Amino acid sequence: MDDLLSEFLTETNENLAVLDVELVKLEQNPNDPGLLSNIFRLVHTIKGTCGFLGLPRLESVAHAGENVLGKFRDGELHVSPYAVSLILESLDTIKGILSVLEATEAEPPGGDQDLIDRLNAMAEGKEVPKAGAAAAPAPVAAAPENDPEELFTPVPAHLTHTLAPAAPPPPPPPTPAPVAKVEAPAPVVEAAAPPPAPPPPPPPRAEPQEDVRGESKESALAQQTIRVHVDLLENLMTMVSELVLTRNQLLQILRSQKDSEFAAPLQRLNHVTSELQEGVMKTRMQPIGNAWAKLPRLVRDLSHELHKKIELQMLGAETELDRQVLELIKDPLTHMVRNSGDHGLEIPADRVAAGKSETGRITLNAYHEGGHIIIEIADDGRGLALSKIKAKIIQNGLATESELAQMSDQQIQQFIFKPGFSTAAKVTSVSGRGVGMDVVKTNIEKIGGTIEMRSVEGRGTTFTIKIPLTLAIVSALIVECASERFAVPQISVIELVRAASDSEHKIERINGAPVLRLRNRLLPLVSLQNLLKLGVAEDDDKRETFIVVSQVGNYTFGIIVDRVFDTEEIVVKPVAPILRHIELFSGNTILGDGSVIMILDPNGIATASGSMGGTADNAQTAAQEVAKSARREDDKMALLLFSAGEGGPKAVPLSLVARLEDVDLNLVELSNGEPVVQYRGKLMPLVPIDPNWKITRDKRQPVVVFADGDRSMGLVVDEIVDIVEDRLQVELGTERQGFLGSAIIANKATDVIDAGFYLTRAFKDWFGNAHESFEDERQHRVLLVDDSPFFRNLLTPLLTVSGYDVTAVESADEALALSESGEEFDVIVSDIEMPGMSGLDFAQAVRASARWSGTPMVALSSHAAPRDLERGRQAGFNDYVAKFDREALLLTLQQTIAEKGAA
Repeated sequence: MDDLLSEFLTETNENLAVLDVELVKLEQNPNDPGLLSNIFRLVHTIKGTCGFLGLPRLESVAHAGENVLGKFRDGELHVSPYAVSLILESLDTIKGILSVLEATEAEPPGGDQDLIDRLNAMAEGKEVPKAGAAAAPAPVAAAPENDPEELFTPVPAHLTHTLAPAAPPPPPPPTPAPVAKVEAPAPVVEAAAPPPAPPPPPPPRAEPQEDVRGESKESALAQQTIRVHVDLLENLMTMVSELVLTRNQLLQILRSQKDSEFAAPLQRLNHVTSELQEGVMKTRMQPIGNAWAKLPRLVRDLSHELHKKIELQMLGAETELDRQVLELIKDPLTHMVRNSGDHGLEIPADRVAAGKSETGRITLNAYHEGGHIIIEIADDGRGLALSKIKAKIIQNGLATESELAQMSDQQIQQFIFKPGFSTAAKVTSVSGRGVGMDVVKTNIEKIGGTIEMRSVEGRGTTFTIKIPLTLAIVSALIVECASERFAVPQISVIELVRAASDSEHKIERINGAPVLRLRNRLLPLVSLQNLLKLGVAEDDDKRETFIVVSQVGNYTFGIIVDRVFDTEEIVVKPVAPILRHIELFSGNTILGDGSVIMILDPNGIATASGSMGGTADNAQTAAQEVAKSARREDDKMALLLFSAGEGGPKAVPLSLVARLEDVDLNLVELSNGEPVVQYRGKLMPLVPIDPNWKITRDKRQPVVVFADGDRSMGLVVDEIVDIVEDRLQVELGTERQGFLGSAIIANKATDVIDAGFYLTRAFKDWFGNAHESFEDERQHRVLLVDDSPFFRNLLTPLLTVSGYDVTAVESADEALALSESGEEFDVIVSDIEMPGMSGLDFAQAVRASARWSGTPMVALSSHAAPRDLERGRQAGFNDYVAKFDREALLLTLQQTIAEKGAA
């Protein structure tokens, strides 16, 4: 293909993607001159380039669209939904022509006179209907067995039809050779846009570009960018992968020759390789907003077609992940957003009847968490219909009525992920296209991800997708079984447990299935040796083994192995074609000693173990029974025990801890006189508990890492002692800064540290500087509602040691479920910014209920302006506290409860 034509296709498709987003924004903000100007300029550029390249059909469509936009820009016409739909139709036509142009290097024969006539009529202030618009509605096809979308209360039949098109729809947009942009650091100016905020358009190219009028598009603050073909980046990534393997081999040799003269240069090579690897990985990283770019247009069209009012809110569009992963999740995300809009959200009349606003909301939220990307797709619609799911489960013979009676609502809802599970009799023209939720789940699991769902009938549904940041180079745990080594992706490993007949943890058997009693709960086990048929396994109950505790979705299980080695960064190589039918492996890799080993797929192991004669099912059932009996132990929490400085052991809730690291003190630097270390591309402050701690070079130091969002803090300790599960009941208060008091943990007097105190030393604006004391008084019951696990686990110990009996939940729906079950609280503390039902909506629901209508409510928010305070009071909150002002929170709770008692 001619280079000039290839460049035109690439740039025009970029402009069309931007136009899709900008036109949706224009429909919402028709009086924005900046939007109009940018849209006109992009269409004008497309038209001018078409004329230059001799593409008359493209030029005529673009010219007609430009005429309409020119009338908008000059104020001669007003922006209307019909006009925006017409412009979008012209863009779709251009995309179809470009698709043929890319394949044949020539425009397709034919014309677009009907479209051009309607555009010209619009430019003259008229509206001409599309040819064939009066055609009969298109029939609705029968649903394939794989489509679960009618699990939602069905859309009325008269809204599930669309007008039949007069001509076949244009072919899909062209897919030019992929091109990535490598950006050099430069100042960027971003303008804040009101929600819903679509992802930002691609940055402008560095070189000045002249449009047909000779006007320069380069601004003083334009980013320095160049176009690089994706194949070049892929080859570069491959070479870096080989370099990583070679680095691992050299380090393996170095370990056996400690006094080698090559030690210093090899360590330098190690650092350079790591930096190069990180740099190349960054070139592959793209904001997830790129995968969301087409969703505003999709939701806009969906809203018009179904006669619904839909608001799309996109949070965290700047969150980055690997380009390869990004491409693989586009289709599942699109399918799930279609389902939410089509089957999840009600029509305006039904929403009003249910006490909701006319406008339904779909929320996309993306953020980093522990080496993963978390993507949430939530709607405030009708939720899943449990009665229909139960009926279909029984009809398909998947479970009996008595078995369903023993299941929770969430367990029943998970059946929608079963292959072939559907309650649909027919589908709409929007979303029922033969792609069921089992296919979405399978596609996500293929890239090492998981998908979970929460749904409350009448209130909405939330899907949570958890996927790795990259698939190219991953951290893995090397294990051995029957003298064979394997790699387990560390992303799936929760913890390691040593099991032996003479240790605290022993392998037991229930119904013939191996299980491990771990912290008062039974964990189902899978023997890797039996699963892979690596000979006859010895009796695991009597020999020393290691349990790799893994989690796939909601299923937690243990893999029995013989030995555990170190973690290692591995380069993922695809599985050979002869082994691709074996779902237990996700790839292979080469270790530092040159050995080729297989990479285990925990998703495949979980699937295979479920069909092993029912043994894993028996173990899972037994584990569930023990879990039921252990619910009274729910007031216990996992605690990390460590030693630091003088005194006895110290503890912190494990849920606050992001990672445990062993830091090379040679890498520690000083910033503003304080120790810091480069950690995952950012500077992480190191804060010691021991005031006498000093940096000792050529040594390693245990560090407890706390992280929230992009910020991390490393707490310097002397030794990690253990992880235990116990009640956190502070019995003795203290005046020492950095400590909440003392408690009996693991039968020893233990100092409970105040994590918030050390976080403030790292970042003064992280939390408020407050000193809390423990008062021995009657415990008042506090309900804490916050969707962030970090803040729930930070505030729960703080309130507990201040004398409150705290119940913490992650959503307003869970809180309202407590109300329905008869729970009573002295005060409710709720976050405002929550997915699904917001804190303001939650407050209104509480005030409308009979049981909690008189319970005092305190709002927590990062925004505490007078306007926010007034909104909170109108919703039903008694008081409003800035989220990070701990001192104000404790004072407000004390005053609120006192006022309630006085009343």
